[in-house]
Amino acid sequence: GRTLTITEKTNYLLFMINVFQSLEDDIVSNTVLKLASLQVWSCLSHGRFQMEMCLNPNLLKKWQKMVKKESKEAEKRREPFDLSSKLEVRFVKNLIEEFLEILDSQVFPPKQTDDGDSIPGGSEQVDSECVLYCERFMEFLIDLLSQLPTRRFLRPVVADAAVVPKCHLSALYNHTDGWLFAQLVDMLQFYERFEINDHTGTQLSDDDVLVAHYSRIQAVQLSAFKKFPKLKELALANAGSIHTRADLTKKLSTLSPEELQDLLKLVSCKDPWAERVDFLLEVMVSFFEKRQSQKEAINALPLYPDEQIMWDESLVPSINYSGEGCLALPKLNLQFLTFHDYLLRNFNLFRLESTYEIREDIQEVIPHLHAYINREGETAFRGWSRMGVPIKEFKIKEVKQPNMGEVKPAFVTADVTFSVSSYEAHIRSEWNSLKEHDVLFLLSIRPFEPLNSEGAAKSTVPERLGLQFVRGCEVIEIRDEGGGLMNDFTGRIKRDEWKPPKGDLRTVTVALDTAQYYMDVNAIAEKGAEDVYGTFNILLRRKPKENNFKAILESIRDLMNESCTVPDWLHNIFLGYGNPSAAHWTNMPDLLETVDFKDTFLNADHLRRSFPDYEVCFIGPDGNKVSHPEPPFRLKLPKALKTSTHALSGNTESVSDAQNDVNMVDTGCELEKLIVEAYVPPDPAPYPQDQPGKNSVRFTPTQVQNPLFLSYTLFSTTQYSFIFGMNLCHLGCFPFFSVCCC
Repeated sequence: GRTLTITEKTNYLLFMINVFQSLEDDIVSNTVLKLASLQVWSCLSHGRFQMEMCLNPNLLKKWQKMVKKESKEAEKRREPFDLSSKLEVRFVKNLIEEFLEILDSQVFPPKQTDDGDSIPGGSEQVDSECVLYCERFMEFLIDLLSQLPTRRFLRPVVADAAVVPKCHLSALYNHTDGWLFAQLVDMLQFYERFEINDHTGTQLSDDDVLVAHYSRIQAVQLSAFKKFPKLKELALANAGSIHTRADLTKKLSTLSPEELQDLLKLVSCKDPWAERVDFLLEVMVSFFEKRQSQKEAINALPLYPDEQIMWDESLVPSINYSGEGCLALPKLNLQFLTFHDYLLRNFNLFRLESTYEIREDIQEVIPHLHAYINREGETAFRGWSRMGVPIKEFKIKEVKQPNMGEVKPAFVTADVTFSVSSYEAHIRSEWNSLKEHDVLFLLSIRPFEPLNSEGAAKSTVPERLGLQFVRGCEVIEIRDEGGGLMNDFTGRIKRDEWKPPKGDLRTVTVALDTAQYYMDVNAIAEKGAEDVYGTFNILLRRKPKENNFKAILESIRDLMNESCTVPDWLHNIFLGYGNPSAAHWTNMPDLLETVDFKDTFLNADHLRRSFPDYEVCFIGPDGNKVSHPEPPFRLKLPKALKTSTHALSGNTESVSDAQNDVNMVDTGCELEKLIVEAYVPPDPAPYPQDQPGKNSVRFTPTQVQNPLFLSYTLFSTTQYSFIFGMNLCHLGCFPFFSVCCC
C-alpha cells in the first residue's frame, strides 16, 4: 500500500494511545495484549534476551513451551518456523524503528547546498509535524510502560532498542523547539527505571534497588577484569567510586566501539547506531550508573513553584487544552503500577494545579503595583495592591546543617520587613492577621523596557510583568515595630497580656523551602547565577481558603516516604487489577460472624423487611426466644448471605417481597434462619441530656449492607491501612474511605 504521511502516522499513533488506554474493555484487551505477550521477546538482541531470562528463570519453561507450540503449528501449515517474523511480534518493534528513523532524518529537513545536493538534517528549522509525531510517540511509549499488562514484556523491547539514549543524543532533545519532547523523554526514562518487579507487580524497596545496582557493577567489573587489562583500575575500584556518570564516562572512554560492544553485549550488531562511541557510552553509563531513588527524588523536589515551572506551557498551559498536542503530565488511568505511582501522579497533578492558581494571582497583583526604575536605578512602585506589599528589608536569619544522609539544609529562616502605613484600616487588619503556617510568596520584580515594538510583541509574560524570581515561604511568627509578638497561638502571650500592634512596620519570620534553597545556592556556586535572595522586593499573600496546597502536598509526600500496609482485598482493586466484586464484603475470606447494627433498624419489622430471603429469629442475651424484640440488634451472619436484588429507596414498601414470601410458602421451601440477638445497651448516664441520639431513617435492604462492609473495614484491617485510608480521605484522593474515617 501507499506510504502514510506524517500527519496520518500521528493520527494512527493517537488511535493506538486510545486503544491501550481502554484495556478495561474485554474485546480491546483480548486483541491488543497479543502485541505485548512473551512472544515479542523473540525480536530482542541475544544479549538482552539472555539477561532477561537470567533475571526471570521461571519464564524459561514458559518460553520453551510456547516455542514448541508455535513450531508445531508452523509445521502443520508447512511453513518455515520464524517466530520473530510474526506481525504481533514485530508490531511495536517496527513502530520504534520507524520513530527512530523519523527522529534522526526527518525532524530537521535536508538542507540544499549551492550545488543542488541535500545534506540530511542540515537545516536548523524543525518540521513541526515531525516534532508532534515524536511527542505523540513518547506519550505512546509512556502509556505502555505505565501499565503492568503492557509493561511486563514490552519494557525489555524499549530498552533493547535504546530509545532513551538515542533520544538523549538526538538534535531535537537539546533544541529550543524540543522542550516538550525532552520532558517526555525524561518521563519515559522514569517509567523505564520504575522500581517495580514487572512480573510480580510488587514494589521494590530501596534495599532491593541498591542490591540490583551493586550486582550490575560487580558484573561489569568482573567482565572488565577478564577481558580488558586497560580497565584494571575500574575492575578493582570500590562501587562507590564509579557509580556516578562522570566517573564511568571517564574510565570507559578509553575503549573502542568494538570493545564497548564486547563489554556491554546489550546492543545488537545490526543496530545502525552500534558504531557510534557516544551512543555506546551513553547506553553503558545509563545502565550502570547509580540511579536516584524515588524517595530521594520526591524529597528533593520543592513544594513551592518557581518562575520556571509557572510559565512552562507544556506543564501549566495558559489556555484551555484542546487535545491537539500532548502535555508532559501524568495520566490518572484506571490502572497504576504501585501505590507510590498513584500518589506520585496525584502529587504532580495537584502541584501543577496549585501552580496555575498561584500564577493567576501573581498576574493579577503585579500590574496594580506600577513598577518603574527610579533615578538610583532601583525598582520602585507607584501603585499599590491589596495582596502585595513592597519589602523594606529581607535577610537570611538562620541556615541549619543538613540532617544525616541529606544534602539540603535542615531548616532555613529569613526575616521580611514591610510597612502597612499606606493601607486603609480594613486592609491593614488583613496583613496584621498573618499567623503561623500561612504561605506567602517572595517576588523579585524589575520593569521590562523593550527596545522596540517587535521586542515587546515577542516578550514572554514574565518579561512583560517584569517578574524575575518567585519563591514560596511559610510564616513562623510576625512581630510589630516594637518587636511585640502578634497572633501567637502557642501560649507565649497570655490573653490578658495582649496589646494592639505598635507602629506600621511588620517583621515576618518565614521558613524557606530547603530543597529550593539548596538548588539556588548550588546554581550560584557552580554556574555563577544571580543571588535570588538579594533581589526580593514584593511580598505576596493569597486568600486563606485557596492557600492550603502546601499542607496537602506535604501529606502526600509523607505518605510516599512511609511504607503503608494495605489489606490484600483492596490492593489489586485499588491499582485497577482483578475482579472488583472480590472486594465486596460477602466475598471476604474472614467474614465477621456477628455484627452489631446498634440503632440501624427502627424496629423488628424493619429488620425482617431488610432480609426478605431469611426467616428472622429473635433471641435474648440468654439465648431464649423473644416475642417482642426491641432494638438495638446483633446479627449472626450465615456463611453465605444472600443479597436483595430489588431494593427500594426511601420508605417505599415492596409488594413483591410479600408476594415472594407467599410463593416460598406455597412451594414448601424452608427459608434459612437468621439469628438476631436483642440486647439492652449500657446506660451512659442517669440524665436525659446524656442519652445518645437514635436513628430515625428507615434504611433500604441495600443500604443495610453498608454497616456490614464498614464493620469489616474497621475491624479486619490493620492499623496502618486504616491510617493510610484516613490520610487519603483527607487528601480527597480516595473518597471510599470517607465513611470509614467519620
